[in-house]
Amino acid sequence: MIQFINTLLIGITAGSIYSLMAIAIVLVWRSTRVINFAQAGMALLSTYFGYEAMVHLNSFWIALPVAMAGGAAVAAFIELVFMRFLLKRSAHGAISGVAPIIATLGLLGVIRALTSSIWGGQDVRIVGPVSNVGYSIGANTLAFSPLKLLILVTVIVLVLLLSLLFQKSSIGLSLRASAFSPEIARLSGIRVDAVRTLGWSLAGASGAVAGMFQTVNGNGSFSPDSIEFSLLLVSGFIAAVIGGLDSLIGAVIGGLVLGLVISFVLMYISSSLFFIAPFVILLIVLFLRPQGIIGAKAARRA
Repeated sequence: MIQFINTLLIGITAGSIYSLMAIAIVLVWRSTRVINFAQAGMALLSTYFGYEAMVHLNSFWIALPVAMAGGAAVAAFIELVFMRFLLKRSAHGAISGVAPIIATLGLLGVIRALTSSIWGGQDVRIVGPVSNVGYSIGANTLAFSPLKLLILVTVIVLVLLLSLLFQKSSIGLSLRASAFSPEIARLSGIRVDAVRTLGWSLAGASGAVAGMFQTVNGNGSFSPDSIEFSLLLVSGFIAAVIGGLDSLIGAVIGGLVLGLVISFVLMYISSSLFFIAPFVILLIVLFLRPQGIIGAKAARRA
């Protein structure tokens, strides 16, 4: 029974971190209709910002908002300097509509090279704000610690805040309108370019939280070549597709579903399926519900 509970708790924690990355991917998709494959690199760079704050100020609670602010600034810079130009050229037919997506893959490589040149290839370490030692029930220790509880609470709060922003504010309406019909949005007085930059900034901040918690939830060490950030991108993307690319709640559900399934597969079937299981889940969902668990079916055009 304890094994089952621990497997469940491990899956929930991992799924919460996947959800944070999925939220970042969904935010960019909802504001610009672009899949941002550079999100892992942005999360990595943001985590280094958090690391520098930890070195100089020795406080995770200062390092986390520093990483978020840095992630938001990097994302805004990328949107302003690169993506805005590519999206406008794509809209006018000067380049392929898939070019902005391909460009994000190039940006991923550039960001990784930049972090390596600045911080070197050696591992650095971030210490978590609370203990990662599991709670005890009698003689048994659960795979759920104060740190994992903090991660779960952070995801819940972030989703609630972003859901309120999108559903209950004029900014959220502007973000949705700018993504689906930018020309009509402009005619309605919406500053589409500024709104898209805001969407990217929110995604950068969310990705920074994912990077920070992914690091402290492991052994606390990371480097520019850490495979954890690449796995985080893949898992976040799969979670976003599973939940529905237009839904923040779907991103969370997709992340939790992915985390739970992987956890149970590793525990009860085989650890060798770690890299295969996420793609099998993705294929099953795409066959049964291509729009995702929460996503709505696209209207058919005559």
